[in-house]
Amino acid sequence: MRLRDSNINKLDQDVFDALIIGGGINGAVSAAALSGKSARVALIDQRDFAGFTSQQSSNLAWGGIKYLESNDFGLVWGLCKSRNHLMENYPSRVKEIRFYSTIEKGFRFPPRFIWLGTWLYWFFGRGFTQTPRWLPRRTVNAEEPVIRTDNFYGGFEYSDAYLHDNDARFVFQFIRSAMDRGCIAANYVESLGARRENGIWITRARDGMSGREFEIRSKVLINAAGPFVDEHNQKTGEKTAHRHVFSKGIHLIVPQITKSHRVLTFFADDGRLFFVIPMGVRTCVGTTDTRTESPFSEVTEEDRLFVLDNINKRLNLKKPLTREDIIAERCGVRPLVVGTGNGKGNERDWLQMSRKHEIDISNETAHISIFGGKLTDCVNVGNEVAGYVSAMGIRLDNPDYKWYGEPHRSVYDEYMQQAKQMNLDGYTSPDAIEQLSQRLWRRYDRQALELLADIREDPRQAEILIKGTDYLRCEIRLAKQQEMITKLDDFLRRRSKIALVVRKEDIRRAEGLMEACEILFEDQAQTKFDEYFAEHAA
Repeated sequence: MRLRDSNINKLDQDVFDALIIGGGINGAVSAAALSGKSARVALIDQRDFAGFTSQQSSNLAWGGIKYLESNDFGLVWGLCKSRNHLMENYPSRVKEIRFYSTIEKGFRFPPRFIWLGTWLYWFFGRGFTQTPRWLPRRTVNAEEPVIRTDNFYGGFEYSDAYLHDNDARFVFQFIRSAMDRGCIAANYVESLGARRENGIWITRARDGMSGREFEIRSKVLINAAGPFVDEHNQKTGEKTAHRHVFSKGIHLIVPQITKSHRVLTFFADDGRLFFVIPMGVRTCVGTTDTRTESPFSEVTEEDRLFVLDNINKRLNLKKPLTREDIIAERCGVRPLVVGTGNGKGNERDWLQMSRKHEIDISNETAHISIFGGKLTDCVNVGNEVAGYVSAMGIRLDNPDYKWYGEPHRSVYDEYMQQAKQMNLDGYTSPDAIEQLSQRLWRRYDRQALELLADIREDPRQAEILIKGTDYLRCEIRLAKQQEMITKLDDFLRRRSKIALVVRKEDIRRAEGLMEACEILFEDQAQTKFDEYFAEHAA
């Protein structure tokens, strides 16, 4: 927590070029882009980084095939381009995955019509992925016998992309790169509102851990508060052309349904796409799409039954999935963009609303509001925000700097050479689903070289510290120093995905968890441990 304390002490010591409110995907890429281009940037979030909507996604970076049905071809064309760009620049984190889709009798479109749509989708994707494939019943029965085909009407396979780790980890890596380039970021710091005086924004902030209040000064104020953008604009008196409406989506994480590394897709009873997504030794199933008025949401029994009923109807399972099979749950709202003057819309249009982003700017007050958006389009958001900030008169000394992407291939080659020389993969756990060298690179890229040095100095650093997970002792030490872990939930749910794939009672009993707490929190270890399990009591 020393990094957090140091950054908080710096927040009221300078006038920043830009202050970003919100550490979800929109705020994270804005910070990474501006810092990379040399702006003096601060970022605060009243929760942990990616601690709200950005930790509740499907872990997919997809081009939006469903928007073909609503003829939103421009959006699909742009999202496919963005997806391809992520796959090119994050080859270890964003990977192609096949989607295995089946259509039931009575569906609103014939399956070959939708299959032709997958070819249009492949074309919109510039042929970047594998080509679509038609799936007759016998092929489905042979390749994915877990899929029920008694009501089979047709099937097809196409490609999109997914995040190999969890979404919150992906977001944090942008925060980390921003801090490496000078951004002063702090989690659990709430904005109490802002006022503009003599061309400077003065934001009143409160440290959520100590309660101390202070002021942050900036030339530009960027509202990237996700579903709370409208609320924060009310605090600052900003009027915008757009606002948010909310759709609640949930996923259930259950034991592994199929060992094949595919996303199984169906159309649920409400007509929307329904996914069975691989998550290592687990499977993520969902989602729902329920209109809600508040950004705050929770999984209801009705939500669970909807997901379980839909999955049990469409799969040949040895026994139906029940509530007892649920290992963890994800629940969040999708902030959907509408015009300020628009009403709520009608039910017929609800499922067709897209996740496109809009950025409202006020050059007069040097204020930016980011609405909507999704992981797939994050690089565009960062570049657009940097362009708007530059147009407001903020000098960017490195305007063409490429602020995103994994390190140069030469860094990867050097890392892999060192890993091979020290036989790093020999430390791979027998239960692991990939080699240790690949996993450490994906999670830490150039920082993985520091982990190699730790292991060379002390081979005990390559031991799995928390039994039942794949986290090494040296990873916990690195997390303490560089990942601003303030609560145990920050580590278990967002810097890692342990809380998504291990039951709460198994986490509590995990050998080594208290030692990890002692590394992360020192003399506060027991307090943080008790706090986590009190907050996550069943």
